[in-house]
Formats: sequence, C-alpha cells, structure tokens
Amino acid sequence: MTDRLRATSSSGIGCKGKERVAAIAGHICPIAGGPGDREGDRGGGGGGGEVSRFDEVSLLAAMASEEVHCAPISAWAKLAQAPEDPILGVTVAYNRDPNPVKLNLGVGAYRTDEGKPYVLHVVRRAEAALVGDRSRNKEYLPIVGLAAFNKLSRALAFGADHPAVLSNRIATVQCLSGTGSLRVGAEFMAQHYHTPVIYVPVPTWGNHNKVFPKAGLKLLTYRYYDPATRGLNFAGMIDDLQAAPDGAVILLHACAHNPTGVDPLPEQWDAIRQVIRAKRQLPFFDSAYQGFASGDLDVDAYSLRSFAADGGEMALAQSFAKNMGLYGERVGALSMVCATPEAARLVEGQLKLVIRPMYSSPPLHGAAIVATVLGDEKLFQEWKVELKGMADRIIDMREKLYQALVARGTPGNWTHILKQIGMFTFTGLNKTQVDFMREKYHVYMTGDGRISMAGLSTSTVPRLANAIDDAVRNVA
Repeated sequence: MTDRLRATSSSGIGCKGKERVAAIAGHICPIAGGPGDREGDRGGGGGGGEVSRFDEVSLLAAMASEEVHCAPISAWAKLAQAPEDPILGVTVAYNRDPNPVKLNLGVGAYRTDEGKPYVLHVVRRAEAALVGDRSRNKEYLPIVGLAAFNKLSRALAFGADHPAVLSNRIATVQCLSGTGSLRVGAEFMAQHYHTPVIYVPVPTWGNHNKVFPKAGLKLLTYRYYDPATRGLNFAGMIDDLQAAPDGAVILLHACAHNPTGVDPLPEQWDAIRQVIRAKRQLPFFDSAYQGFASGDLDVDAYSLRSFAADGGEMALAQSFAKNMGLYGERVGALSMVCATPEAARLVEGQLKLVIRPMYSSPPLHGAAIVATVLGDEKLFQEWKVELKGMADRIIDMREKLYQALVARGTPGNWTHILKQIGMFTFTGLNKTQVDFMREKYHVYMTGDGRISMAGLSTSTVPRLANAIDDAVRNVA
C-alpha cells in the first residue's frame, strides 16, 4: 500500500463504516506484509503485493462512499454558543422579523428621511476622482498608514494651527476606524504605560467594556449619567475622578456621548480637565461624532482641544464612520499628544510594533477618500454643509418625537429628548418596556432603551410615539 493510501486508511474513520472499508481494502489488495513480497511482486510473482494505481483509486472511492454515512467529528464541537452582540444583535433580530412595518432604531448609522442609507455627495465625488486617476495603485500602505490622511485627520481634530500640531508633539497612526484606534491605543498603554488601569463612564458604548480588557487594561468605572434627571451626574463624575488613582487612564467621549447623548457643558469640561490634570491622569478621548453632534466641527472638538492646549499628554481615537458616512471602509486614526516632539517620535515607533503583528498595515481606499475631501477646500466646504444637514435632520427628529409624545399626553417629562445631542437618545425606557415594544409594535432598540434618532423619519415618528406611549402607560 502506498504512503498516501496507508495514511488515508489509518487516519481514523470514526464510524461503523470503518470495518466495511477494511474489508474492501483486504479484498482489493491483500498485503502479505513483508519486503520480500514487494520484491517478488516487482519481479512478477509472489503472494500479495503493491497496490496498483487502479486499485488505489478504487479503494479511495470505496472508502469515500462508506464515509458519507459517518457522523463528522469536529474539534470545535464542544464550544459554547456565543451570545449575540447586544447592539449588532438588534439588527440580526430585526432582519429575522417578517413584519412589513418593523422599525430598526438600534443601528448606529445615518438614514435619510426615507429610511435609506446615505452616501455623501462629496464622498462620491472624491471616490470618482480616485478611481479615475490611472496613476494610482494598490500597493501596501506603510504601517502607520497614509501620510496625508494622518496629517489632515490630526488637523481636523485639533486645528491646523494648534500648538500641539505646530510643535510636532502628536504621533498619529491610521487605524481600523474607532474600534481599531481604541484597541491599538489600549495595547500600547498596556505594554508601556505605568498605570495600566482605565476608567470608563457608566454607561458607555458597549464595546469599550470589551476592547480594553482584551488589550490588557484593567477596567473600572466612574459615574456619569443620572437616571433621575436623564442628564449628567456632574458631581458624581468629579468625585469619582478625584477618587481614582493618580496616573489612571480616563476614557472620555469627546462629544455626543454614546449611549446617552448627554455631554458636559464647556465650563464643566474645564472643571473635568482641571481634576484630571491635578491627578496626573491620562485622558483617552473617543471621538466618533465630530461635526455630527452640533453640526459644527469646531464646537464638537472643544473638549479635546482644551485638553491638548494645556501642554499635558493625552490620547485620541478618531473615527470617520459617522461624520463622513464611511462605516464599511473602517477609517480611523489614533493620535497620541506627547509632552515633547522626541517623545512623540518614540511613541510612533512603539505603535508600529503594536500594529505590525495585529493587521500589518491599514486599508488604502477609505483613507484616500478622507484625505481627498479634507485636502480639497471646495470639497471640504461642501462636506461641512452636508454634515450640518445630517445633524439638523437628527435635531428635527428630536423635536418631532418630543412634540408627538406631548400631544399624546404620554406620562413623564420628555424634555431630555431635546437636551440630549447626537445620534442617540437615552429614552429612560426599561428592558421590559423595550421587549414589549418589540413584540407588539416591531420597534427594535437596544435593551437599555437607547434609540438611534438617525433611524427615525417623519413617517415613523407617530408609530414610535404610539409604542412609547403604550409601553409607559401599561408596562412597569
């Protein structure tokens, strides 16, 4: 029997066809078992011998026909069933629902008033220009990404004339959207920062609670949201930051806090900064909604720019998924603001060592789109207009939903819908009410009562208002 056939027949069939295959093998080529028999066979005589090519094929075919009756045995058979992601799982459940009037308010993606995904006009124009440029190629980017993208992203976040930018104190690397930027930053801190502990607000975006521990940071929390007022628990936040260890990493949402839509006022940001600097803590900003919250890029950057201006160090994870509609392109950047240009150079070198074994280098296309839009003054100005239009539509949906609830006399105070900002509203509905609305009205949202205002439209506001009104009146 040849080595290939011997390996096949001895690999373990693991089923009741095994004996039958052995019998077939013995019938096709009884092997006497010794070297002499092989030699005799080559000489034209002897009992038993080498399997002919024809017999080997026949045996393999016979074995295959027997094995179709065998139950496969997987190395992964004992894995536990993984739960659905609490956010992305909403869309999975929505897609399974055959009801024609179902409404998905769980997904964090902008929709038009017709409920359709929206590709920005400036993105289409930039993309067309890139595709039409025959001099472009598909070569790998450097580990740190597209240089023009990094420079323009940094300028967008901090301002092109910001002292930290002009003094070359910021190391910026292109990453895989906001999540990838957070992960790279967290792994860098876990390896090199003297206090690998990070404090996140309660509540926060669900993926924060997964990304940081996976990267090696110890995860702790500070108070942020006040369920009683459906606003900011500013006193609790300050107390918890003061009680946190000196040098701890503090995660901050730059604007449009997810999931609550509750942001500190500028004077509150100033107080928060003073506490963090006094404690020599390291602020780590997550900026996913610059320009998408208020409609003004500079207003939405107030918090991170004020921290960068005081000369202290900080980190920024930046995403272009929302404000440029590049969800599937996975475009983001990590910027580390350092005390000196030399420190920034050293940080960039170590960030390369984090990125290289993780994904080697980032994708080109989405970063090139962003660089084209930010680098062309005409496209940049058009983008700002489109961005303001998206923000204004969300603000309009807030007003319409609030007025619809007031018109129905829905119990409770709903002014928080107007006061909160950005893509999401933290309604205050509990999980029982959320489940009720899903079952009766086919309205889908996360279990904590967060709804995406961008998923609402003029035509669907009345249905949502009816569902909320029913849930509040009849479900505890």
